[in-house]
Order: sequence, then structure tokens, then C-alpha cells
Amino acid sequence: QVQLQESGPGLVKSSQTLSLTCTVSGASLLGSDYDWSWIRQSPGKGQKWLGTILQSGGSRIDSPFRGRLTISKDTSKNQFTMHLASVTPEDTAVYYCTRGYGMQNDYQGQGKQVTVSA
Repeated sequence: QVQLQESGPGLVKSSQTLSLTCTVSGASLLGSDYDWSWIRQSPGKGQKWLGTILQSGGSRIDSPFRGRLTISKDTSKNQFTMHLASVTPEDTAVYYCTRGYGMQNDYQGQGKQVTVSA
């Protein structure tokens, strides 16, 4: 059974960098046939794709986040990580890691609530 678990701070200050890690079990990122993504859900809104780390190790970032968001993976730890720079209170959301590209995913973590203080 594939499981994903997000970890990181629940509270960050404006202008700081938010770093979240997704630990994967039940599947290996090494030589994986899958892409792995980050999505988020802001208060009162639907889920939104942020970016994807590809099978090749490259990444695709949704246009509003380019220049602020980087995604990488560590196959030795079976983890992938996002770093979102220069956060503002508008980045307050529940962040999810998923298996798949964009909003097409078959497994999703439970989510990590992140609040950005002004």
C-alpha cells in the first residue's frame, strides 16, 4: 500500500521560505515510473496544483509559482521536498503531496496545515 506523509513547520513568517517534505512508503522513488506532485487547498477554495517532480528528475512548476517554488527528490531517503520562497499570508493553506502529474493523482497524503503570519 502506497502512503505519503507531509512534514514541516505549521507556522512560518511572511517573507520566509516554506519547506515541506513528503516521505513515501510502499513505493520507491528510485527508478519510479511515476511523477510526484505538490498541491494545496487555501481556505474556502479548491485544490490547486503547485508543481511536479518528474520521473527524470526535472520539474514542472505552475506559472504563478515560477521563481518562488522549487521541488526536488532524495531517492536515498525516498522523499521529495518543496521550497516556497517569500511566502505571504496568501500562501496559508493545507499542502498535500501526491503521486501523479498535476491534479491527476492516485495517492495523496493527509495534508499539512501551514499558516503564514503577517
